[in-house]
Amino acid sequence: MALFGKPKYTIVRLKKKEIPDGLWTKCEECSETLYNKTLEENLKVCPKCNYHFGLTAYERMELILDKETFEEFDKDMVSADPLDFKGPKTYKDKLKQDQEATGLKDAVISGEGQINSRKAVMAVTDSRFIMGSMGSVVGEKITRAIEFATKNKLPMIIVSGSGGGARMYEGLYSLMQMAKTCAALSYHRKAKLPYISVLTNPTMAGIMASFAGVGDIIMAEPNALIGFTGPRVIEQTIRQKLPVGFQRSEFLLDHGLIDMIVHRKNMKETLSQLLDYFA
Repeated sequence: MALFGKPKYTIVRLKKKEIPDGLWTKCEECSETLYNKTLEENLKVCPKCNYHFGLTAYERMELILDKETFEEFDKDMVSADPLDFKGPKTYKDKLKQDQEATGLKDAVISGEGQINSRKAVMAVTDSRFIMGSMGSVVGEKITRAIEFATKNKLPMIIVSGSGGGARMYEGLYSLMQMAKTCAALSYHRKAKLPYISVLTNPTMAGIMASFAGVGDIIMAEPNALIGFTGPRVIEQTIRQKLPVGFQRSEFLLDHGLIDMIVHRKNMKETLSQLLDYFA
């Protein structure tokens, strides 16, 4: 009888519709799945929660400067290995790895350009390169850019995004850059020239404790993490729960550490207005 016979069936394997990789990005803040083309058209800002994704240094320059006005300084400057640092990876291996991954020689680009036809000198750190940390090359390139701005009586703008602070692969050489960049900025200020510091997520440690924290105007993108030591380390040290939003742009604006919060889409126009006021 068929009731007791072995049932006959056919396994049908349905092919999943193939979707090419790299078309979608998950928002780190709200977990929304975003179409990459839409995200790029929105300047890499989540349209749902306003989360500002990171930008590369060249993307920052393109966002702020007038088209085809950027002239880069010291493009081929590369770090030495003064300590002959060895660990799980040598410093030389780490530099080579990040140079190949990013197309950069080090964690900053600098140069002269125009913002709505007004000349300015800009430097931008890139967090993809050893967390945007400041070694001797980053400090030297920023210092040279500031000195160029001082000599040519131009405003200085630095866009910072570093989760690494001073680059300890270089030991004391990296810490020296904190004083060197601030010294160059002091001469720029004595020449009565404006310096605008733009803080992005994250701006921490030695960079925040040096050139990023001494702008005539300090602005930040929304919800950027800004501080010296991360909140988890602080909580473990003082054994206290930190306030909600501690070290975020909005908290720091309320407490007077920064002057304004500027959405990415308004960054160029805000900088242009400030340069007009200073002029």
